[in-house]
Amino acid sequence: MVHWTKAEREIITSTWAKVNQEEAGQEALARMLYVYPWTQRYFASFGNLSSPTAIAGNPKVRAHGKKVMAALGEAVHHMDDIKATYKDLSKLHSETLQVDPENFQLLGGSLIVVLAKTFGQEFTPDVQAAFQKLVCVVNAALSKQYY
Repeated sequence: MVHWTKAEREIITSTWAKVNQEEAGQEALARMLYVYPWTQRYFASFGNLSSPTAIAGNPKVRAHGKKVMAALGEAVHHMDDIKATYKDLSKLHSETLQVDPENFQLLGGSLIVVLAKTFGQEFTPDVQAAFQKLVCVVNAALSKQYY
């Protein structure tokens, strides 16, 4: 079990409340698909992912980014039991979708970049550290079913 400090909880919940989830999710997923093109193999049904413009304008990327952010919001709202919150999602990704768990880390890193870009100077080292910790805990929870 992860120990969250009061400061980390406040940072995560207050910052999360300011995130435009649809925009951030779309941008983070698009960034991952472009920077790490091998991840596109899991999104073959999304159609044209041939360029940054095609990826950014793809409605399926936007919809899935929004879905990812909704799932991350569940982690923010259930910080004391993220593993249980993500149990079914971990099973889906491991058994049905067979997604390489490394992709969770890549998407989390892309989200950190998007948040830093979005919040600028407000994205202090303390904010980054709290979100890095959240992303690591989420990655571990999503990867749990694999091991």
